[in-house]
Amino acid sequence: MGSKNSATAKRADALRSIEAIVQAAAECLGRNPEASLSEIARAAGVGRVTLYGHFASRAEVVDAAMSRALDRGNEVLDMIDMTGDPRLALSRYIDAGWHLVDQAQALLTAAQRELSAGRILELHAGPAARVEALVARGRAEGVFRTDLPIAWMVNVLHAVMHSAAEEIRADRLTSDRAADHITATVLAAFTPPGKPVPETSGGS
Repeated sequence: MGSKNSATAKRADALRSIEAIVQAAAECLGRNPEASLSEIARAAGVGRVTLYGHFASRAEVVDAAMSRALDRGNEVLDMIDMTGDPRLALSRYIDAGWHLVDQAQALLTAAQRELSAGRILELHAGPAARVEALVARGRAEGVFRTDLPIAWMVNVLHAVMHSAAEEIRADRLTSDRAADHITATVLAAFTPPGKPVPETSGGS
């Protein structure tokens, strides 16, 4: 019986170590995409040997940190009202989603260096599926264009969000203006050719 208890305790210790490493990786890489595994291990309060016992490579650590950030992000996105006028729903998505992109920009930079483009797309499947469903609904209701593939339109939205994060880092855009700029740009891109582009409110 004792060995079963000690195995359970060991497993619990291992899970605690993994959680500490993933959290530390998300924080360290979120500040600096170049953060080393030594820094991450130190921040997690574990030794490098423990870290390598759970993760075979830096890529695995980055993957786990990115997965965690996206899981947290999905919890936020789950609370957005995606019903009603698709253009207003898109604006609400941008308001919430844009902050998540801004927070995760350095982490994404680390991921782009370590992980394949296919894996990054796979990790973003949750947020992408939400926007795909919204774009499909907007197309069916005649408010979004149908002459471009849905996957391309989703890509445009996320590219504009990431560009806004880069513009803020370059001091060419302020955080409080970002959502308005993104919404105005994306609505112009999504509006069917020949139709008037809806005015954005200039504030959320």
